[in-house]
Amino acid sequence: MCGIAGMALKPGGRIPPEIMVALARGLAHRGPDGSGAHISARAALVQTRLAIIDLATGDQPLLGADSVLIGNGEIYNHRELRAAMPDIAWTSGSDCEPPLYLARDEPDLIAPLRGMYALALDRAVAGDVLLARDPFGIKPLYTAMSDQGMGFASEPQALIGAGLASATLRLNRLVELLQVQFTTGTETVFAGIDRVRPGDVLTLRDGQIVARSAHPAIIAGDAPSGEDAALAMLDRVLQDSVELHQRSDVPYGMFLSGGIDSATILALMARLNAAKVLAFTAGFDSASVADERDAAAATARAVGARHERIEISEAMMWRHLPHIVAAMDDPVADYAIIPTWFLARHAAGSVKVVLSGEGGDEMFAGYGRYRAAMRPWPLGRPMRARGAFDRLGVLRETGTAWRAGIAASAEGLPGSRLARAQQADIAEWLPNDLLLKLDRCLMAHGVEGRTPFVDKEVARFAFSLPDRLRVQGGFGKYLLRRWLAHHLPAARPFARKQGFDVPVAAWIAGQGERLGALVARAPIITELAEPDAVRHLFARAHDRRAGMACWRLLFLALWHHRHGLGGAVDGDVFEVLAG
Repeated sequence: MCGIAGMALKPGGRIPPEIMVALARGLAHRGPDGSGAHISARAALVQTRLAIIDLATGDQPLLGADSVLIGNGEIYNHRELRAAMPDIAWTSGSDCEPPLYLARDEPDLIAPLRGMYALALDRAVAGDVLLARDPFGIKPLYTAMSDQGMGFASEPQALIGAGLASATLRLNRLVELLQVQFTTGTETVFAGIDRVRPGDVLTLRDGQIVARSAHPAIIAGDAPSGEDAALAMLDRVLQDSVELHQRSDVPYGMFLSGGIDSATILALMARLNAAKVLAFTAGFDSASVADERDAAAATARAVGARHERIEISEAMMWRHLPHIVAAMDDPVADYAIIPTWFLARHAAGSVKVVLSGEGGDEMFAGYGRYRAAMRPWPLGRPMRARGAFDRLGVLRETGTAWRAGIAASAEGLPGSRLARAQQADIAEWLPNDLLLKLDRCLMAHGVEGRTPFVDKEVARFAFSLPDRLRVQGGFGKYLLRRWLAHHLPAARPFARKQGFDVPVAAWIAGQGERLGALVARAPIITELAEPDAVRHLFARAHDRRAGMACWRLLFLALWHHRHGLGGAVDGDVFEVLAG
């Protein structure tokens, strides 16, 4: 895991040394173990390294005979790729070295790779620069045009801090953020900064994009012949993915909730490791939400895992929320950033890699909204058709333009209603909310997050399944539940789960009057919302829907203070907003 940045230069362009320094400084939290740089007539490349594989010789940039590469992420099948290229004189054990040579010989750079990655290559013979992002968008990559060429970086704040882009905001994207808690498509909230789409390989020449190739995340395989065959295949596919995701030269552990997905990862890690698996679980000192720590502890005991719990208090949330929000430069108003950030902070004391169950719901159809989408018209309903602020009378902009991104994600998708709903989430919700949240919260603490469910072979298998093996008897993730019932029954996979929640609404309600006055006067909130309506909303934050809307307004006020105005976050929520 690392940070990458740089620029594909226009003819005669140059990048001053102070910009290279600023890019490295902006990504230092992503790579505290070292940094490197490369400059040619075509490109300037910067990398900051979090050393995970090949600690001794894996520094970047990686140099080939006619190409230079920097990368962020992990190529899990690098050993197999090396074995398939016996004529290469390898210079390191880095997992990112095989793409250096694949980019020379393969017409399709992404197809052979299995992993999470964002890559930049300066190719002398071809006279171009390649930018590539994995098909699921697990690792981030952003671009911005400047006078000298096209800049790129793992985080927008690095581009802004280096002066390659401005912090000018697209207000329509902030409305979308408030309505659905994340933003869709390639346009970020910053004017002039765009995301590289998951699965894209961009060819840049003379500082301009001259070609773009797209690689889908989902390529379904052959369907299994029956339920028993599907269970056996599921076991093989998941074990293979977890085994690959454990490849590391540093200590690793996993995040364990009380749910099915993380329990599945734990069961497989316990099978594959002779030593006890280290599992981390978060809970809250609030009776307003379910506490999963006891259920997680029972699951951990069943496989002999070493289990560490952390408790998040209301005081901790108020104290650290400005720092948590500051980590989300590409904003995600998902309250799960709170436990994820605290879990990462705790895990950093003993590991540098954690495996997570993110993606299990999307791959195996776990969400209730998928079951709703399966119903025939007129009983079925589109996902996210209603925004958090609809009919609340709070936002100045009451139109429906924000729905365009959600609608576009579902256009032209193949398969059943269920498969289309899953694919829409994999195209937008997964990379632009869940995976972005995991990336930023963990990288803030120098920890690498890995997601075995978000894997090309797992997806190939999952999307070969008939709907009845995804949803059956009112249960989503039916096949995964069947597997877990056999391999880890202590996880109680067919018990009705209360679901993971964060007590932000209750905490906000307890400070409603004080907090409402501070949020209502925040500059970005006064621009997008009616201040009186905001104060009234916070006064009734005890209502769950109002409380969730208040959370998003609070998130945006803190986010804009840091990333819109460049304000400091040295203080608690109340001090930062009052400042």
